[in-house]
Amino acid sequence: MALKKVKGNFERMFDKNLTDLVRGIRNNKDNEAKYIAQCIEEIKQELRQDNMNVKCNAVAKLTYIQMLGYDISWAGFNIIEVMSSSRFTCKRVGYLAASQCFHPESELLMLTTNMIRKDLNSQNQYDAGVALSGLSCFISPDLSRDLANDIMTLMSSTKPYLRMKAVLMMYKVFLRYPEALRPAFPKLKEKLEDPDPGVQSAAVNVICELARKNPKNYLPLAPVFFKLMTTSTNNWMLIKIIKLFGALTPLEPRLGKKLIEPLTNLIHSTSAMSLLYECINTVIAVLISISSGMPNHSASIQLCVQKLRILIEDSDQNLKYLGLLAMSKILKTHPKSVQEHKDLILACLDDKDESIRLRALDLLYGMVSKKNLMEIVKRLLGHMERAEGSLYRDELLYKVIEICAQSSYLYVTNFEWYLTVLVELIQLEAGSKHGDLIAEQLLDVAIRVPVVRQFAVNEMTKLLDTFSVSSQSNSMYEVLYAAAWIVGEFSNDLEDAEKTLNILLRPRQVPGHIQGVFVQNVSKLFTRLAATCLENEDVSGLIRLCDHVLEKLQNFSSSSDIEVQERANSICILIGMLRAQLSKSSSIGIEFNSNQNTNTITMTIIPTDDNENIATHSTSNPSYEVIPTLAIEIVREMALLFDGELIPVAPKAQRKVPLPDGLDLDVWINAPPEDENNSTSSQEDKDELFVSAVHNEDSTLGTRRKSEELTPEQIEHHRMTRLIEQSHNPHYIKSSPSSTDANKQKLTSAINSNYNADQYDNIDDIPISELSLDVPLQIGVVKRSDRYLLQEKTISKEKKKHKKSKKNKKSKSKATYSSSDSEDEPKPLHIVNTTMEMPEGVALSDSEDKDSKFDPNDPHRALNIELDIPNMEEPKGLLREIKPTSNISKNNAQVSEDKIESKNSDDKNRREKKKARNKVKGDGESGTFKSHTKSKSKKKSHQSENSNITNLLDITPEDTKSLITDLIENTDISKVEKRKKNRTHKSKSMNTDENIDVKKDQKSKHHHNHSQNKERKKTNS
Repeated sequence: MALKKVKGNFERMFDKNLTDLVRGIRNNKDNEAKYIAQCIEEIKQELRQDNMNVKCNAVAKLTYIQMLGYDISWAGFNIIEVMSSSRFTCKRVGYLAASQCFHPESELLMLTTNMIRKDLNSQNQYDAGVALSGLSCFISPDLSRDLANDIMTLMSSTKPYLRMKAVLMMYKVFLRYPEALRPAFPKLKEKLEDPDPGVQSAAVNVICELARKNPKNYLPLAPVFFKLMTTSTNNWMLIKIIKLFGALTPLEPRLGKKLIEPLTNLIHSTSAMSLLYECINTVIAVLISISSGMPNHSASIQLCVQKLRILIEDSDQNLKYLGLLAMSKILKTHPKSVQEHKDLILACLDDKDESIRLRALDLLYGMVSKKNLMEIVKRLLGHMERAEGSLYRDELLYKVIEICAQSSYLYVTNFEWYLTVLVELIQLEAGSKHGDLIAEQLLDVAIRVPVVRQFAVNEMTKLLDTFSVSSQSNSMYEVLYAAAWIVGEFSNDLEDAEKTLNILLRPRQVPGHIQGVFVQNVSKLFTRLAATCLENEDVSGLIRLCDHVLEKLQNFSSSSDIEVQERANSICILIGMLRAQLSKSSSIGIEFNSNQNTNTITMTIIPTDDNENIATHSTSNPSYEVIPTLAIEIVREMALLFDGELIPVAPKAQRKVPLPDGLDLDVWINAPPEDENNSTSSQEDKDELFVSAVHNEDSTLGTRRKSEELTPEQIEHHRMTRLIEQSHNPHYIKSSPSSTDANKQKLTSAINSNYNADQYDNIDDIPISELSLDVPLQIGVVKRSDRYLLQEKTISKEKKKHKKSKKNKKSKSKATYSSSDSEDEPKPLHIVNTTMEMPEGVALSDSEDKDSKFDPNDPHRALNIELDIPNMEEPKGLLREIKPTSNISKNNAQVSEDKIESKNSDDKNRREKKKARNKVKGDGESGTFKSHTKSKSKKKSHQSENSNITNLLDITPEDTKSLITDLIENTDISKVEKRKKNRTHKSKSMNTDENIDVKKDQKSKHHHNHSQNKERKKTNS
């Protein structure tokens, strides 16, 4: 045996330990995978040996290899074998490898149940401790069920080390096996008063995590947590407790009144920024929950805002971010307190950290008012011009629109200014991804604000004319969609409809759905111009309009988009019909005009080939024109097609439309054709699908023109011509010739002797040419949106002067003048239409948005268990006092009230017996004195009961016994009385009969006692 041990130790001298493995991996960086594969083979040989130390060394090396990303699941049995070692050093290595290799779904965990139970019950606290630490990483539902009792036993251990680990381990057990929460919670609750601060802190952490999903179960523990908060000096435990109070306060508003004072003391005294931040968050939550019952809390808000300003002004970026985050929470309920620090928040927009800038933007959203909206938007637009980064610029653009559009444009007083801002955003941020948002705002304002439509259509005409297609992103094309729709829908407000029509007919390289909108609104503008021509009896102008539109629509008819083709062809057919009627009438009118007397005015009906009547109107004007009735009807029908005003549609209107009976949206309307041998169709037929028919002299109708193949000499000639043009073009950037192009340059020197790629090496030699710009450059000119701000400032100054003059007149009579904020705010110039279109008999609701808010994969969802937690000393009284009635079901409420009634009846009987005893024991004088003072004592007792209710958190666990009956009498009797009022007449009569019987019994007892007192007096005398 000794020789075998010596042999094993001698062999281990040549084994690689963990240090050698790490050193070897660092030395073999080039062939790391090959070296690790070699090491794994050596480890497999070591695991086959009988020496436990060798296996432990091999498992330690496997643990490091697993950290590098290699799979070691094949060594699961060996890891369990090392875990079962009796030596602590080997056991620790085994549990470390298990925590990294095993997971809750591992099949080998069923082999570890008895071994882990043995380690948990070990006399060595470190064996149990390492078992608890490793088990927390791979515990499964089966292990939780089997080992829950052993872990709960360790919670009562005499060693604080084990108690703390067991308390923390129970949280993992609750997540995997929620049924263990109910039996284990009494022991967990006792650890809140454990003498060891580590165990106490662990219990607070576990309860705070449990309270994330169902905080009302832990409301009865509020007195204990309040005591810990006022006595503990552990900042991390205080943070947990304060977070828990923040979750409990909405359930019990009276709790918040007791928390304000200690929390403000902590805010004043603490130097830990983390604790300060949590205190401010909880104060905000408390003030939100008790805002109705505690109006005088402005001092607490001001204190929080001042402390947050210190955080925001700090140089630490993390503290600055947290300060802005907490300030946004205060902004929701107390915006005026935050608006005083607008300068500080605007200064954060220039911070280097992008996250801080974004958080400052969120704050600006809530700080906007009618007075400062234009100023804030001006600052944001100026900041957008010098901001870097496309993501941040997109966020700035989004915030500008969100600030202006909030609450149905509540703070926008001038919609002409807002439309100007939207146009400036389009020009400023060409590559933004929020083009659809800008388009939505343009459409919404034009539809809902009728007064501003004339300004809107003129702005959209300018936008369509000056919009640069090449430099825009795909998203920004959506503004063309909105602009085209606005000028077409509200074409009656256009100043020059014909100019706008020509702009829409201009060929552009835009997406297909936008071309379709262009075509649709071309038809609207054409209808308006045609109706105008009919009113003016301008047939020649109408014919010219038809020819012009038909010519321009050919570009859209050959579009690759099916919808654009369909719309363009449909409109071309309508306009072609109108043009045909006008051509017929013009020829008939000329013949008819030659036979008319120029000095007479007649109206004649001339029959045509289509059996239609043509109304002719002859005047003294020699240019006589005829308007056919069918042409008039075509124009009128087209006008009726676009007649009527559109109303904004509610966001949920589509989902509110009921599905008709018998309609199946998944069934084919027309069955698809059967698959036949359609492959025989030639490729030329497929190519002709999206090609316009070209009618040339040499080619037939509808045939594709064949492309001519160029010879190599022609290709070279075109290339050299292009190079010469580039050399003479001052706007083309030349590149230096490469070595591979040296031979080509020699060949081209004969053709172009003056060509040189580096001919402009000297900057002074670069020619200066004049650029032709569609939009003239304006440097140093005030923006159009800023003009509205300057105009508003001048108006406000005039108002202030007017007020000062009034104030000077009133100062003689010593009258004070006070101006409210509402008077100072500018009045809106335009009214927003808030009506929305919905299906008949349907109301707008938000019920659909509230569904499926929870995460089905959330492990805490299983911990939403109703716990009937008694108080620390008494099981029911204090719990009923603190537990909110709104969260209790009706059945439970009725059962509790029945119990309360029975207890109240028992308490009444006890009090009656006490009264009888006092009357028997006392003499007549003392009895009369007590009877006179009884009502006063009752009032005092009720006052003391009310004071005890409001000061629940001052009650210590030792005093709860004496206050249980008072709490029941005060709260539960009032509930019973309310319930009795709602009973039927029959039950009321029964109660009155019972009360009469009780009174009779009391009178008989009183008479009997009175007679006994008289007899005693006689005997004494």
